[in-house]
Amino acid sequence: MPQCVLWHKNKKGRDIKILIQDYNFFLVVLQILNLKGHSQISFFVASFVMEASRKYISSKELKNHNQPGDLWISIEGKVYDVSDWVKEHPGGDFPLLNLAGQDVTDAFVAFHPATAWKYLDKFFNGFYLKDYSASEVSKDYRRLVSEFTKMGLFEKKGHVCLFTMCLVAMLFATSIYGILCCQSVLAHLISGGLLGCLWIQSGWIGHDSGHYQVMRTRGLNRFAQVLTGNCLAGISIAWWKWTHNAHHIACNSLEYDPDLQHMPFFVVSSKFFSSLTSHFYDRKMTFDSFTRFLVSNQHWTFYPVMCFARINLFAQSFILLLSNKTVPHRVEEILGVISFWIWYPLLVSCLPNWGERILFVIASFTVTGIQHVQFCLNHFSSEIYVAPPKGNDWFEKQTNGSLNISCPSWMDWFHGGLQFQIEHHLFPKLPRSQLRKVSPFVKDLCIKHGLTYNCASFFKANALTISTLRAAAFQARDLTKPVPKNLVWEAVNTHG
Repeated sequence: MPQCVLWHKNKKGRDIKILIQDYNFFLVVLQILNLKGHSQISFFVASFVMEASRKYISSKELKNHNQPGDLWISIEGKVYDVSDWVKEHPGGDFPLLNLAGQDVTDAFVAFHPATAWKYLDKFFNGFYLKDYSASEVSKDYRRLVSEFTKMGLFEKKGHVCLFTMCLVAMLFATSIYGILCCQSVLAHLISGGLLGCLWIQSGWIGHDSGHYQVMRTRGLNRFAQVLTGNCLAGISIAWWKWTHNAHHIACNSLEYDPDLQHMPFFVVSSKFFSSLTSHFYDRKMTFDSFTRFLVSNQHWTFYPVMCFARINLFAQSFILLLSNKTVPHRVEEILGVISFWIWYPLLVSCLPNWGERILFVIASFTVTGIQHVQFCLNHFSSEIYVAPPKGNDWFEKQTNGSLNISCPSWMDWFHGGLQFQIEHHLFPKLPRSQLRKVSPFVKDLCIKHGLTYNCASFFKANALTISTLRAAAFQARDLTKPVPKNLVWEAVNTHG
């Protein structure tokens, strides 16, 4: 019910508070008090009329609009119909499809620049959220975003991208020189390792350019993405953005976060044993006897699999680009990936024999495996949940589901910004060079609201990850919860 508060001084000079919930009664009061010509009262009248004309819906009613073709969201209590926008949304359809039917203010603030607010009105459907409210954590989080924006931190990118691009070019040139101009096996092996380092550094550029503009213009930013991702690394930047945005939205949700869905090779929780459904890949993750065999030994196979995890990224890129899903710049993406599969095999063929060629490929893939391990360290040992993502516990979910890696500033190049995973998840559009600067603010906010701020050294994070995998592996070996067995399972586990 719209209401207006009117303050009036009586003859003795005392302030009298009048609460008015009816517009006609409001006019009568004004006539009695003979205040029609007062400018402040005119403002009250305009505000009251505007409030009285608003249409309201409840959060329960808003939840009903969460299906394709009928997608409503609320931002600061104002309701928007994004049913048609879902096809054009730069962040893909996953965020809108999975956050529809609720208030998404924090997620909107996290993923959109300040300039995006002016485009919202074209989606406004005339409704307001009647029971809209924001927690104290959300209020403080939004205040932090506002302060960082005023400080210009989202615009101060530094020269990280320039230095990284120069390093990539140097690594590429050195690797080619080692293959074409050196004859020793060791030189060829080192060249493979340097190429692996190149893929790691190009991965950081692809990661950054997918979150914010690392170059002066959008065109150059797009060029940097395709060059470092598709052409140099063989991984579709469209695939990466599709999965990575979903990961950020549903951080550590077993059903919705694709970065935790690695069956049959790995599971981080026994909750996977009930064959959960992946709402990202739209398929059931069946925990069968073969999966149980692999999972039971995952703490031993983790690092070997990470050495060749890049093969999965190659495959996933092709699956998306050749699918019937909507892929922005599909032809450009395909041409970029094809260029990788031209120059990389050609480079390998320049080696003198098949033995050295295999060693070169193993070296390049193994070194790049360091980056795949880094991706896992930030989330595998953190808190998980089984539920769809929500819009009203953004700060809590991102902090609880992420782990920072402590390191000196001179090692930041090695981690590519992932060492401040909590800050990155809270402020994904914040340039990598600013993450260390905002870390104390995030720590203080976590302390204020009694939230965990998880941080560990690189070696401790590895130990935590292996510990998580080992715990799930031993639970999978528990034969009191049998699944259909095969001969391999019986042979390996007969003696425990």
